[in-house]
Amino acid sequence: MTQTTPDNALGRIAAGEAPVLETLLEMNLDAAERSGLDSETYLLVRLAALVAMDAAPASYLMTLGAAADTGLPVERMQAVLIAIAPVVGSARVTAAAGAIVRGVLGAEAFAQTVVPEPRTP
Repeated sequence: MTQTTPDNALGRIAAGEAPVLETLLEMNLDAAERSGLDSETYLLVRLAALVAMDAAPASYLMTLGAAADTGLPVERMQAVLIAIAPVVGSARVTAAAGAIVRGVLGAEAFAQTVVPEPRTP
């Protein structure tokens, strides 16, 4: 029988057993390839879409992680936020900035968390 306690869930995620996250990653990789866009343009379009839909911090974190991996300059991402502000509104861009900060801080806190060993019955 599989435990469903939070401790066990964190342990499984830390061990790389995260089928939902893996599925999301695969979906994103497929979309990037099918788009025909270069990686920088794809990530900037994705950032704009996340802002427009008021995405959760975790969504920004995934995109920012990919941006960091490709060397996308922060200035280019900031330029996109400036460009879309008249369309989506300053409140939405401000909310996005807050979500980005919460996502980054949450990831840092999660990385510093000590995952307990799974309990044995």
